[in-house]
Amino acid sequence: MHQKKDKKYKLFFYLFLFILLSSINNKYFLEKNYSLLKINEIKINGLSKIEKAELYKEFKKLFLKNIFFVNQESFEEILNKNNLIEYFYVKKNYPNSIQVDIKKTKFLAITNFNKEKYFIGSNGKLIKYNNSQEYEKELPYVFGKIDYPNFIEFKIIIDKSNFKYENIDSFYYFQNKRWDIKTKKNFLIKLPDKNLLDALNIVHELIYSSDFKSDNVIDLRISNHIITSHE
Repeated sequence: MHQKKDKKYKLFFYLFLFILLSSINNKYFLEKNYSLLKINEIKINGLSKIEKAELYKEFKKLFLKNIFFVNQESFEEILNKNNLIEYFYVKKNYPNSIQVDIKKTKFLAITNFNKEKYFIGSNGKLIKYNNSQEYEKELPYVFGKIDYPNFIEFKIIIDKSNFKYENIDSFYYFQNKRWDIKTKKNFLIKLPDKNLLDALNIVHELIYSSDFKSDNVIDLRISNHIITSHE
């Protein structure tokens, strides 16, 4: 009888020991794997070193988080605030790396806003001017209080026309939603508020016509009329 009790106690002891050791091993296994799944690298493609450095500051809060629990929205919250970005793609490389591929917005023009100079990006956003002379000669200036997405729409119309965007020196926007364009060859084009594609194609033909030599102002504001003059 005493022997049976000893066996019973031993059985309970071994069972308890097995459960205890299993729990310890499971905890170690979970902690080890959780550590392996912590984000320790975020690769950014598509930006310069300086631009990447600025973005890494924003990504700091994502490091050491479990890769499974970091979703697309976590990156959208950061990347959508960066006006340099046209679009992006985020890919998880398990167990602990994230790859962010970025398409940088194209600088289309230069403008002033609140007495400061900005680039207008192809994403319709303003990017702080960096005092670089790289774009001064090739980018046109935009004057007037404009809706920047509206400027992007106008740029798309220009690209569809025969008129060349790279020949433009400056844009002037008026509150009646009408545009004037000044070219690098000193032509001033007064566009109508409608049918811009047709107007731009007409302007292109006039400028390159051999008969059009002395006048440098083309006024298309009145429907079905072309008025030229010299300034």
